[in-house]
Amino acid sequence: MMFRLIAALRKAKTLSASRHAALAASAVLVGLFAADAALADARMAVVPKRTIYPGEEIQAGLLEEVEVTNPNIVKGYAENIGQVDGLITKRTLLAGRVILVSALREPFAVSRGTTVQLVFDNGAMILRAAGTPLQDAAIGELIKVRNKDSGVIVSGTVMEDGTVHVVAR
Repeated sequence: MMFRLIAALRKAKTLSASRHAALAASAVLVGLFAADAALADARMAVVPKRTIYPGEEIQAGLLEEVEVTNPNIVKGYAENIGQVDGLITKRTLLAGRVILVSALREPFAVSRGTTVQLVFDNGAMILRAAGTPLQDAAIGELIKVRNKDSGVIVSGTVMEDGTVHVVAR
């Protein structure tokens, strides 16, 4: 009788050992799948190689892409170099720190004090005049411009070709 009890205990120990081995193997597999998923979800961020000062144009040679290792990093950072290449900085960008997209702007298409062409298009009638922008502006921005002939200040939208399309009142 004692031998049967010892044999039963040994069998139970072997079963529990095999169960432990199965659980360990499944845990290892789950860990491998989680690591593989983490590698697939690896996020990248753009950082400057040197300090970039306000007003400087960002060029691809000044940047590098690095893997994001901080899970608590703020959102709104640039994820690839093409996203920020050619933009102008509004703030100082420190070397090795992520670049926030909110710290960048499009280059100005018109500059304050220069001469631009004002265009008023009302279907069949198109009027053109010389004007002076009262502020710097990028393409698509609404700005105020002084008409050089009359001195009247009008509002208009900056276009890609550098003209300002006047808004009708």
